[in-house]
Amino acid sequence: MRTVTVSGTGTAKVAPDSAVVRVAAVARGSGVAEAYDAMAASATTVVEVAGRHTETRRIASTGISVWPFHDHEGRRQGYEARHAFAIACADLSEAGTMLGELAREVGDSLAVDSVGLEVTEDHGAGGKAREAAFHDARDKAAALARMAGAGLGAVQSVVEGGAGDGPGPLPKVAMMRDAGGIEPGETTVTTTVTVVWELA
Repeated sequence: MRTVTVSGTGTAKVAPDSAVVRVAAVARGSGVAEAYDAMAASATTVVEVAGRHTETRRIASTGISVWPFHDHEGRRQGYEARHAFAIACADLSEAGTMLGELAREVGDSLAVDSVGLEVTEDHGAGGKAREAAFHDARDKAAALARMAGAGLGAVQSVVEGGAGDGPGPLPKVAMMRDAGGIEPGETTVTTTVTVVWELA
């Protein structure tokens, strides 16, 4: 039995619907203990504010550090302490409101590292991308079959992802935005399928 194996790629647009806000509580002091205590107070406020806008289990510490800082001439001026967090918000409007409250209540001790916009519900975009990928593969296969003086027969196998990768769920799609007004815009869901057809 003669066959033709072709990969196709399909895309669909979808709007991000959730966010991961990465912030840190930062403080300086003349000594390690002073810097750490000031940072810890600000970190407590970060957790309190975040808890008003998302579930506690979605608030995660991602790093705590203390190191010396120096002036422009290399002289040690004291120590800086930093406690970084990743805060997942299932609602973009809540994420924006939370950032505003953090800025007001944590003040100058707040560092905003990034806001990652994610797609958690694809609203059918995954299915549209798969359908487009299959049509793309079929068009390529039909063209190859014509070159070989044949037609397309029955589909023998379909694999989502690259050949040999096996089927899998739609990957999470994410994009990064600088902190500020959170505008979701659109991002692209991309799917690849590999299809084997019998040549008729």
